Amino acid sequence: MRQTPAATATRTFHGNSCGEGRVFLVGAGPGDPQLLTLRAAALLGEADAVVYDHLVSAGVLDMVGAQAERVYVGKQDSRHTLAQEDINLLLVRLAREGKQVVRLKGGDPFIFGRGAEEAEVLVQAGVPFEVVPGITAAGGVSCYAGIPLTHRDYAQSCKFITGHLKDGSLNWDWANLVQPRQTVVIYMGLGALPEISRQLVAHGQSADMPTAVIERGTTAEQRVVVGTLDTISELVKEQGLKSPCLIIVGEVVSLRASLNWFERLAPR
Repeated sequence: MRQTPAATATRTFHGNSCGEGRVFLVGAGPGDPQLLTLRAAALLGEADAVVYDHLVSAGVLDMVGAQAERVYVGKQDSRHTLAQEDINLLLVRLAREGKQVVRLKGGDPFIFGRGAEEAEVLVQAGVPFEVVPGITAAGGVSCYAGIPLTHRDYAQSCKFITGHLKDGSLNWDWANLVQPRQTVVIYMGLGALPEISRQLVAHGQSADMPTAVIERGTTAEQRVVVGTLDTISELVKEQGLKSPCLIIVGEVVSLRASLNWFERLAPR
């Protein structure tokens, strides 16, 4: 008999040896709760504990079962509820107490989500874990903004990069980011946007290259500012955009004018 995704997730929760805890590194997607995977939704409904980040939307948290202990470990700029090392220890402790733990992360756990770092700690501690992918911000937010990341006429490659490095630097391979027919997607780069724009132009990108900044993509609060590398920083400042934001640089941004389906579908 064919099994549903929800049935598979339930069997995973209760099929362990008695008292054995497990950690599920779960992607919450980019914000819209309807983009959550079926498996993630089933796990949230049955978890003993849910450890969640700042970027997890309220709609996704509404799917957490009433029996679950909720632990907020969000990070906002330099304001961290818990240091990453403490989060790692928390996951190990909860699992060793025999709990089924959902570690809930915005987007996808393995794309700028520190999921791999936490998985390494769980391996070292001998704690069983599984990874449940989520729709990453690049894919979900770009679609809701009406900006395809690839297009046969505009972009045959796409690069993801984080604007928030561990040491606070922007020591990127700039020349490799400035390639024809390529889209560049920058996570967590709002604060460094003026420097990012300056460096891209300095390394050969056209100052007229279309650029978009999307705030709270896929949610009812989504806002999109479109300009060029030369103008985007000032436009974003004028509009007062705040994190979380995704930055998209490339010719594909020009397609938003015709492909902006989400804001037309649900006018505010």
